Amino acid sequence: MRAVLVGFGGAALRLQVMAGVALAAIVALVLVVLWADRELPADDEAGDVLRVGVVEGQSVAGYLRSSRDELARLTGPSAPVGGETWALVAFKRYTAADGLPAMLAGAQVAQVYTRVPLEETRTPVVRIPVVVLPGDVTTGMLHAAQARDRERADYQRLSGALTGEGRNEVRLRAAYESAARVAGEEAASYRAGCDCVFAAVVRATPAVLDGISARPWVRVVDPAPEVRQLDRTEFRPPLPEEVDVVSPEPSAVPSMPVSVAPATPPPLPSSIEVDVTSASPDISAPTPSSAVFPSEGSGAVPSAADASPAHEGRGGSPGASGGEPGR
Repeated sequence: MRAVLVGFGGAALRLQVMAGVALAAIVALVLVVLWADRELPADDEAGDVLRVGVVEGQSVAGYLRSSRDELARLTGPSAPVGGETWALVAFKRYTAADGLPAMLAGAQVAQVYTRVPLEETRTPVVRIPVVVLPGDVTTGMLHAAQARDRERADYQRLSGALTGEGRNEVRLRAAYESAARVAGEEAASYRAGCDCVFAAVVRATPAVLDGISARPWVRVVDPAPEVRQLDRTEFRPPLPEEVDVVSPEPSAVPSMPVSVAPATPPPLPSSIEVDVTSASPDISAPTPSSAVFPSEGSGAVPSAADASPAHEGRGGSPGASGGEPGR
């Protein structure tokens, strides 16, 4: 009987020890999960997009002044020695692709912004990824021309389907025909290698950026040292014709998705390991890519909404760069 009790006691002791070990393991696992959860960014932070540029309704003069002040702070005698930084470079005039190497010499160029400047029409802006200048920009323009050709054909088809003579059908048909005409003019301009580039995103040292800002066609260099990832940053450069405030009015020309990049080239890492896709290898198979802040269409013709820019993060309301509110 004693042997049985001793054996039972030993088994009970072993069971208690095993239960204690299991409980300790569970507690440790819970603590690890709680700690990891505390370290993860909140959903709203993970979705943050940093905005760099000028806001609709903002004073262009104020934006230019604050951008120049920030560049001066980065290059002044008392500024700490800094490495390369991203910057938004806006031009005084629209320029052709072959003029970009001289205008942006010394900097790594990640992307450029183009728009066909048509009279009394605010046409959509297209972002073209860049690895090699000026070839990637020229190729991107050819893809934009192909996209506009398809857009023109779509509008013509929609117009042709409206055969009635009612007031709404007549107005809608006129809107489609106008949009088709504008898309055709854009396609022809891009295909001809138009003077359409008005801004670029570059990476360089403050000294190089200061040199770029002094070049004849450069309107302003807006340094953005806070940018860490291009794919989490929204750039909104001012158009050359915007001199007072950035107009909040959408274009009367409807916009469809724009394709400027080929389907298959592999991503090329930039200097801070941001994937930058080359637009140069093939122009035969464009895929949807880099249309940015396209203009809204009229009520009769649906289109994408404008994106809102500014030096700002954390998903807040857009603000201005530098000394303007919100930065």
